[in-house]
Amino acid sequence: MIPVILSGGNGSRLWPLSRKAYPKQFLPLVGDQSMLQQTLARLPIDGVEAPVVVANDEHRFIVKEQLDAIGSEPLAIVLEPFGRNTAPAVAMAAIEVARKDPKAIMLVLPADHAIDDTDAFRSAVLRAEEVARSGGLVLFGITPDRPETGYGYIAARSQDAAPGAARPVRQFIEKPDAATAVRLLEEGGYYWNSGMFMFRADAYLQELQKHHRDIYDTCMLASRSLTRDMEFSRIPAEIFAHCPDESIDYAVMEKTRNALLVPMDAGWSDVGSWSAIWETRQKDERANAVVGDVCLEDSQGCLVHAGDKLVAMLGVQDLVVVDTKDALMVAHRDRVQDVKKLVNLLNDKHRSEAINHREVFRPWGSYDSIDMGNRFQVKRISVKPGERLSLQKHHHRAEHWIVVKGTAEVTRDHETFLLSENESTYIPIGAVHRLTNPGKIPLELIEVQSGAYLGEDDIERLEDRYGRTDAATTEELIPVVSEPV
Repeated sequence: MIPVILSGGNGSRLWPLSRKAYPKQFLPLVGDQSMLQQTLARLPIDGVEAPVVVANDEHRFIVKEQLDAIGSEPLAIVLEPFGRNTAPAVAMAAIEVARKDPKAIMLVLPADHAIDDTDAFRSAVLRAEEVARSGGLVLFGITPDRPETGYGYIAARSQDAAPGAARPVRQFIEKPDAATAVRLLEEGGYYWNSGMFMFRADAYLQELQKHHRDIYDTCMLASRSLTRDMEFSRIPAEIFAHCPDESIDYAVMEKTRNALLVPMDAGWSDVGSWSAIWETRQKDERANAVVGDVCLEDSQGCLVHAGDKLVAMLGVQDLVVVDTKDALMVAHRDRVQDVKKLVNLLNDKHRSEAINHREVFRPWGSYDSIDMGNRFQVKRISVKPGERLSLQKHHHRAEHWIVVKGTAEVTRDHETFLLSENESTYIPIGAVHRLTNPGKIPLELIEVQSGAYLGEDDIERLEDRYGRTDAATTEELIPVVSEPV
């Protein structure tokens, strides 16, 4: 069995904690580990091989770092240049798996789901494996415990089926209104569509070829032009751009005659909104769920996520309050499905807060923009041991570096020298420079930028170990802050 982990989502309904450059699957929203790491940790212990991870190209170093942190060595990390929904993503993974063994079982899991009962999850996976091995395409249906309107439903024939056994799929139902959700729960035989699947690689590709030839042909063509870069397999953008944008449900599962549902009752949630986070959190006697430094008086039914400062609330109910370093969101708990509208509004206004956190993570470490004003910007930079920034120069700004922790190796034009704690240096406009951490502990420094223009497009990279180019990235299109690399 080869796990296929889909890690390409943006999680915009969990803004401001989840953002495009660092979305929810990389955050520890329901535990100490990130949701991606939890997805891998709950896999069955026996009979499971190295995973295939499908992710967005912009997240490649985050994925690699999080896999390394839990000692997971993937079979492949397939990078999409942009999202084309789940049917193409699973197809690209299936082609990679089929190169190893066409009849290998694929367990397809989104990287951003929460499951309380790991044993029940593993039991359902083992029941599904027999079905998949014989050529069936398995959907995992969640046994509903409430009339939920935020999920799609699957109707499955359960006559003569033992509890937990696979049953033929009868109908797919879009997210219902409240009255319909109540009726489905009362009638029984309906399950939430979890978005988790299991099938043989060849079985999925055959059904995709039969029911959506455009996706099949495009993915097969793209697979012949993959670019292998370190641990990554890059899908060519010029080919993938022609691939239809379709979910696996629409492209295959609703059309195939081989779809079978395996029930799962494992405390599942897709963690798709702040109300879902509230459901998973431990609550006080007034149904409040809090994270961080929070003080509540005469308040009930609230979810409060405090960042770096105290959040105090008085006489309110059913609110969601999420505080981060650069944004504060307040919403009624009944409206959190519409948080995506806020993100769309921020994008329309070209606000960087829709994409980046104030602290931005890079393959070499991170930087935090702690202050900025007219002709200056101050950042706190952290460089991981053994890592280095690109060799670069700026045409409009100078930089001052002050080391506060660790040792810095500085390249400035034709000289290279070391800086220890409490030492500093100056990088003039136009100087070719690089910052390296040669030590065994993280390097932390304060960077003060000054100049007439501090935009991101004033970075000219001359050499970069991570394969980045001077082409504008998503965050570079929003001239709010500049990156110190």
